[in-house]
Amino acid sequence: MNTAHEANASLSPRSTFSTPRSVIVLSIAASIVTMLLKFGAYFLTGSVSLLSDAAESSVNLIAALVAFSALTVVARPADQAHNYGHDKAEYFSSGVEGALILVAATTIIYTAVKRFLNPVPLTDLGLGLAISLIASGINFGVSRFMLRSAKRFDSITLEADAHHLMTDVWTSVGVVAALAVVMFAPPKWAILDPIIAIIVGLNIIRTGVSLIRRSMAGMMDSSLPAGEVAQIEEAIQAKEGPDAIFHGLRTRKSGSRRFIEFHLLVPGDTTVQTGHDRCKVIETAISGQLANTLVTIHVEPKEDGDAWEEGLVKD
Repeated sequence: MNTAHEANASLSPRSTFSTPRSVIVLSIAASIVTMLLKFGAYFLTGSVSLLSDAAESSVNLIAALVAFSALTVVARPADQAHNYGHDKAEYFSSGVEGALILVAATTIIYTAVKRFLNPVPLTDLGLGLAISLIASGINFGVSRFMLRSAKRFDSITLEADAHHLMTDVWTSVGVVAALAVVMFAPPKWAILDPIIAIIVGLNIIRTGVSLIRRSMAGMMDSSLPAGEVAQIEEAIQAKEGPDAIFHGLRTRKSGSRRFIEFHLLVPGDTTVQTGHDRCKVIETAISGQLANTLVTIHVEPKEDGDAWEEGLVKD
């Protein structure tokens, strides 16, 4: 006897940002504004650090567009070709963002090395830095909002995009700090411009690799975290008692959706209706602990030796 139950997290609308896609639209708008501001700062100053910062904002825009496309796919309901929905599109999006971050970092380092070998004087640094700081303030505010939204929607796509924007903020902070020194120091200190750009590029590579690793883990159907698995076991025992017998607990996560399945052993004379009712109680308890879950329980008679799976029985 198999029984399945799904609980979707009910998200009440909050202002105009009631869906992950609406949050991504904000990221797209912020990326456009900050990209224009930073390229303006570069053309004013000729700083390769500011150019690298502007290049990263361009990547932010591309990444946000990719994220919007992925979330559009995720929003589609399950169909005949995709019985479990389209949630894994989120992992594709975050993987693409990680790859784009690596491309941006490589470009930044390449440009910085060229400037290191062929230095040029910088101009209008004061105005350029002011513009860069304004752009950073926009990215910081949007990034913090997106991180809160990522937690609210349990979306790796929003989280990846938020970290992408926050990486841009730290890039800008490093660039502004270095150029502030250059602005007031002797001409020989201009070498800081390409050096800080290289350091920024290396830090961005670390962020990109982290995102790609998380995306690969999601695509490989990694189990839920140990803490969530413990919550599942506690929910089962809370409804079936401390002597509950179950085995074959398997979990995975696709986007924000959790999939949980296990075998529950009950007395062989249990009726179908009673078994079904017991499963519904367990499923509701698990869904109360973990949002957006699909729980599948296979009920077996405990008197049947084949129903026991040695080494996995919880008793």
